Amino acid sequence: MPTHPAVPSRTRRWLIASTLALGFAAGMPIAASAAEPVVLLNVSYDVMRELFKDVNPAFIADWKSKTGETITIKQSHGGSSKQARSVADGLEASVVTMNQANDIDLLADRGLVAADWAKKFPNNSAPFYSTMVYLVRKGNPKQIKDWDDLAKPGIKVIVPNPKTSGNGRYTYLAAWGYALKKGGSEAQARDLVTRLFKNVPVLDGGGRGATTTFTQREIGDVLVTFENEVQLVRKEFGDNFEVVYPSISILAESPVAVVDKVVDRRGIRKEATAYLQYLYSEPGQELAAQHFLRPRSATVAKKYAASFKPIKLFTLDEVFGGWQQAQKKHFDDGGEFDKIYQK
Repeated sequence: MPTHPAVPSRTRRWLIASTLALGFAAGMPIAASAAEPVVLLNVSYDVMRELFKDVNPAFIADWKSKTGETITIKQSHGGSSKQARSVADGLEASVVTMNQANDIDLLADRGLVAADWAKKFPNNSAPFYSTMVYLVRKGNPKQIKDWDDLAKPGIKVIVPNPKTSGNGRYTYLAAWGYALKKGGSEAQARDLVTRLFKNVPVLDGGGRGATTTFTQREIGDVLVTFENEVQLVRKEFGDNFEVVYPSISILAESPVAVVDKVVDRRGIRKEATAYLQYLYSEPGQELAAQHFLRPRSATVAKKYAASFKPIKLFTLDEVFGGWQQAQKKHFDDGGEFDKIYQK
């Protein structure tokens, strides 16, 4: 039987390429390789871990059912302000889900997020909110009931660092605003906050670190943190702790934003936007309420009303003129907090 000489590999590659080229020219369909999954990175603050453990798979399944597209979502958690600086310094977040507008404004100033980011989604781009309350040990042995009690001699207060954590900032501002709302002067508010932080034995970098210090290291008489965090601790540890609501506290919004510079470069704006929109959906609002975050949906809020004790809240704009003014006066280097803490 006659044999044919082997075709050199270089010649084979040329023949294959030529055949494919002719096929394209003739309109012959060529099977495309499967698209790689879209990967989103959500850079968030540290007490949101549990929420997004539930939100992410729910959104992934919802998006898959609607579009057929597979999405992978990765998470990064830490103190809110520290996380914002990481994104500003190059961490390639697709979206940011923070606990204060000031952190997203920083990214807008760097050109990473739209200047009008707060108008991109409803409710100032904050799909849910919380407030600052207290977690005390069983029986509340120090009888802590309000902000004045946190400033009494002999009380050890656990709160994260306001320089790195939105959690810490909200605590500071809640105490300051409480003094003003009671009719006190700026000097009296400063005095209250000074005495409060004199009672802080350690400043953790973020809210979750502060929770660990209080619950596992067993340091302190009271932990001041977000309502959703204290309720989750109470749920996990049962009767070891009690939740105390002060007479008045601050409304703590949790704003979100698409990181435009990243999503446009990677071609994932559609998916990133849909991910944040899901937080406003009824299933997303349900998950937020189940994690003790106060929902925006009136229907979900009514359903979970028993989970949220009524409390008088003041807004940051109302008392401090917005985050930018509060940041400049209280938390910038050389501001009120530095003077108080150094003193």
